[in-house]
Amino acid sequence: MEFVHKTVLLNEAVDALNCRDGKIYIDATAGGGGHSAEIAKRIGANSKLFAFDVDDDAIKAASERLKAFPSVKVIKSSYTQIPQILKESGIEKITGGILFDLGASSHQLTTQERGFSFMKEARLDMRFNQDCPDINLSKTQKGSHLTAYDIVNNYTESEIANIIFKYGEEKLSRRIAKKIVEKRKEKPIETTTELANIVKSSVPFSKSGMHPATRTFQALRIAVNKELEAIETTLQQIIHLLDKDARIVVISFHSLEDRLVKNIFRQYSADCLCPIEQLICSCEPKQLKILVKKPLIPSPAELKDNPSARSAKMRVAEKI
Repeated sequence: MEFVHKTVLLNEAVDALNCRDGKIYIDATAGGGGHSAEIAKRIGANSKLFAFDVDDDAIKAASERLKAFPSVKVIKSSYTQIPQILKESGIEKITGGILFDLGASSHQLTTQERGFSFMKEARLDMRFNQDCPDINLSKTQKGSHLTAYDIVNNYTESEIANIIFKYGEEKLSRRIAKKIVEKRKEKPIETTTELANIVKSSVPFSKSGMHPATRTFQALRIAVNKELEAIETTLQQIIHLLDKDARIVVISFHSLEDRLVKNIFRQYSADCLCPIEQLICSCEPKQLKILVKKPLIPSPAELKDNPSARSAKMRVAEKI
């Protein structure tokens, strides 16, 4: 299947990186290589761009798109491994900047066998990286091979409810979890459409236009891939690896991601975070300067061309 993905906030994100010759840049989530190609056009022959992704289809598409740029190296690895890979490559600092385009790509969401979408019949999977064996884990074996199938069929009712509430911000999480556990007693819940129908039958009709299973599927995807934990840990590590004046640009697609990025940027850009009753500040010197007070969003023209970009928010900071 051809890798099809419309790059969100293309020029805004690359402009924010302030591309300069002779610097090291990173596209932490390359996807089909849209952002990477634009960065490569701007950085000059003396610069280097590392483009990371865990998805085989994305790596194939990005490698083809970027083959004309000798300054680009495409790497099949999670952005969580960037600090280690840079260290192994002898790179001490990210001198230019780094871009994160978080969440699932439209290709992943629409590829049937991935199991991300409730609109397509597929096995409940939802892993970004499908190199891991497709196995079903017991409750005592929750690990890196975890799939949505495992959560839905093996987790307790309270665990499922907590995941749906925490990562999907679904107010009816307990009702949905109860219905899931009732149905799996009859037989395992194996497909996306089975789960979507169970969720739909357990919540009242909504006039919002959003499918009742939207938040549940988002929650499962985030839990399976440990997305928020990965983002938080990686951003904190990357901030320490940025050289002076290097930029960090993060595009997020739901409130949990954006809130996390906002809080981390605020933490590293604050003069002091000590409790008011503490007389002597014990904070480390601030490391970031926030360059946009409010997150940038897609223009009306971009939204008209790509409605799926409507939830995108971009935050930008610079190392000081």
